[in-house]
Amino acid sequence: MRLILRARIALPVVGPPIENAAVLIERGRVIKLGFWPEISRQAAADDRMIDLGSRVLLPGLINAHCHLDYTWMAGKIPPPRSFADWIKSILVLKGHAGFSEYAQSWIVGARQALLSGTTTVGDIEAVPELLPEVWGTVPIRILSYLEMTGVRSRNDPQRILRDALEVAAMLPRNSRHDVGLSPHAPYSTPPNLLLLTGAFARRTKMRISMHVAESSEEFEMFMNRSGALHDWLREQRDMSDCGAMSPVRHLHRHGLLSENLLAVHANYLAKGDIDLLAESMASVAHCPRSHLYFSHQRFDFEALSRAGINICLGTDSLASMLTRQKVLPTLDLREDMKVFAQAHPDLDPAVILRLATINPARALGRHFDLGQISPGSCADIMGLPYFGPLKAVHDHVVNSHAVPEFIMVNGVPTILPQD
Repeated sequence: MRLILRARIALPVVGPPIENAAVLIERGRVIKLGFWPEISRQAAADDRMIDLGSRVLLPGLINAHCHLDYTWMAGKIPPPRSFADWIKSILVLKGHAGFSEYAQSWIVGARQALLSGTTTVGDIEAVPELLPEVWGTVPIRILSYLEMTGVRSRNDPQRILRDALEVAAMLPRNSRHDVGLSPHAPYSTPPNLLLLTGAFARRTKMRISMHVAESSEEFEMFMNRSGALHDWLREQRDMSDCGAMSPVRHLHRHGLLSENLLAVHANYLAKGDIDLLAESMASVAHCPRSHLYFSHQRFDFEALSRAGINICLGTDSLASMLTRQKVLPTLDLREDMKVFAQAHPDLDPAVILRLATINPARALGRHFDLGQISPGSCADIMGLPYFGPLKAVHDHVVNSHAVPEFIMVNGVPTILPQD
């Protein structure tokens, strides 16, 4: 059975808004997008129709970077004095959680994301053994990046990579569930593990996500062998890979920069780093609320964008978000869109919407069928109430507090309007 969605406006992202719009869906894919009179003439007698009335339809949002495992940490860590202090707090919290806590946290976070209009998540998975149990609990697309560290454990890099790949091989991957690799960060991952991961990714085209140049302390550690992060880690790791080299150049030296890489944060960049990222065709994920929590220096969106780098938005984890008026934050990517819009008031809201749709689709290797409403794309769609003029629809999507009243993943509605 085919399904037709009718709404006041459709916002395909890859094209201009369409008034009095309809979307024809079959087998989880968009067959046609256009004006309602045209689509209705092509309707068959047994087609099902959902009339969404005064709503705008747009692609489900794509959260390029989050940590579903850490949803339970919301509000537990006040803004720290240093980035090193924050890492220490995370390690203490993790020491008090078991498998069931992480599994429940994952499910709660995935539901928060879905209910706020996010239909695809790029998630860093620190507890991969829970994936077979949780993947099917929430109807959302997940690219689970299997986290790898090794500095504190001092495990053999070949064994670390082999163990991650064995987990990946056992998981039931499909169009909704897939895996990638996540060497955690330059300061927490041995150089040999970076080399091995980079070589493997080049051979197999596997997606890689990695925190890089997140804090001034990480930048200082790699450039000058100094700072709070350096002083804390120098008894735990070999510091011979630090000194006179930025975190981004460190990744370049070890073969990590490529079009398969999602470089998360990229807040502190040295001269030449933007050129390296651009030449490699790596993507960058910016997390506005996490950025605000740490009071990082201004994210250089303009320079990265001018260089042609694919920039997308993520929420990061709830362990690095501010609590406002005793209200805990949630994994709502639209809140990050608002914070980003406030930091870049002159930026067209249509551009900001792309940072949460088509751009992260490209970063996750799904630019051909996610982050847009177009023939052949996956029918991952959300609907927001809207009564304003057509020219202000992008601003409404980015800046309003309207709650999604319709959400569909793979052609299956998970939330329907109550009216």
